[in-house]
Amino acid sequence: MDVQSFFEQAKSTLNLPKTTPLQSAYQFGSEADEPLPKVGAYDVILDAHDQPVCVTRTDQVMITPYLDITATHAYLEGEGDRTYAYWRHVHDVFFEQEYQSAHQVFDPQTAQMVLERFHVVYPAH
Repeated sequence: MDVQSFFEQAKSTLNLPKTTPLQSAYQFGSEADEPLPKVGAYDVILDAHDQPVCVTRTDQVMITPYLDITATHAYLEGEGDRTYAYWRHVHDVFFEQEYQSAHQVFDPQTAQMVLERFHVVYPAH
């Protein structure tokens, strides 16, 4: 099913107004050059084959220094063993590679991160 049809089905099931906009559709980890998410907005999460998996609604958006990201945030992201140590290691590697591919240097001391909290409102069955 294509993204727009999936979102239309979700809006119908959730009794959302027909005019409710879709903020974006994306795969985790591939979000370069996107506008900042907006609280209350709906997104479609895609699998590795660009197929819709679920619809989420954004609850909170924060911009924070990389070094201020908490163990709670790391746990809520749900990756690996959910520890801060694991989160920090894989994100250090990820951001170093991403910055390098853009011919920049990742500096954890100055980097700012966009943290988004959301919840699933419509899962795929």
